[in-house]
Amino acid sequence: MSDAIKITSSHLARVAIVYLRQSSAAQVENNRESTDRQYALVNKATDLGWAGENVLVIDEDLGLSGSGAVARSGFARLTAEVALGHVGIVLGLEVSRLARNNADWYRLIDLCGLSNTLIGDADGIYHPALFNDRLLLGLKGTMSEAELYVLRARLNGGIRNKAARGELRRGLPVGLVWGEADGEVRFHPDEAVRTTIARIFSRFAETGSARRVWLWFRSEGLRIPLRMHQGWEILWVDASYHAIHQVLSNPAYAGAYAYGRTRRETKLDGSGVPQKRMRHLPQSE
Repeated sequence: MSDAIKITSSHLARVAIVYLRQSSAAQVENNRESTDRQYALVNKATDLGWAGENVLVIDEDLGLSGSGAVARSGFARLTAEVALGHVGIVLGLEVSRLARNNADWYRLIDLCGLSNTLIGDADGIYHPALFNDRLLLGLKGTMSEAELYVLRARLNGGIRNKAARGELRRGLPVGLVWGEADGEVRFHPDEAVRTTIARIFSRFAETGSARRVWLWFRSEGLRIPLRMHQGWEILWVDASYHAIHQVLSNPAYAGAYAYGRTRRETKLDGSGVPQKRMRHLPQSE
């Protein structure tokens, strides 16, 4: 069946939605060609017969992953419009722009099939209510999800192998800096930073309590160095118990190389919405 036969007057009477998505802000900033190609789908919609005022662009998901790990307001808006029967066709540059996980993808296919909504990409136009088109869309969605898995597996495998050799350069805590040689770690050149970090450990050796160290810093009115992210400037802030405890528990100050102390997990909250959290792993792991 040709693409033109699939488009009927009932489809043209409804809106055509052009859905845009790129996985990260860096892609949006640096890969302008892909963004421009997605916006150009508006012209494809008009070429297929939709009036310009009936073409709706949804682009609030630019910079968001389609893996299902983050909430996408644009995709939620898209599925709501499809479910209400307001949409004649959904256009995306490719299936991976619409979803990188089968849960979202098959939900969209089901809604499109029930509401007589077409799906179009660079390869053609599909009607999810037709068996052959649904089969092809399902295969495309599976391949898109598998592609994301393979890319992640390659990236994580390389990172873990490098970390196992102790060659992966991660962010060092304040007071330590990377040297020029592989694996070389040096003390921070600022004497005030070095002295304050050393004072934390010396007070802990005397008191044996992170809380007492924290209370001593407060009583003396001393500030501690803090760096929010690697490469940022060091800020001097009032000592907090959390900051003192982080210094005392960081293995880098003991000259130990550690990787994978935390793991990101996804849990469902009471309403069924996935929530991410960081879990600290035992030393054996």
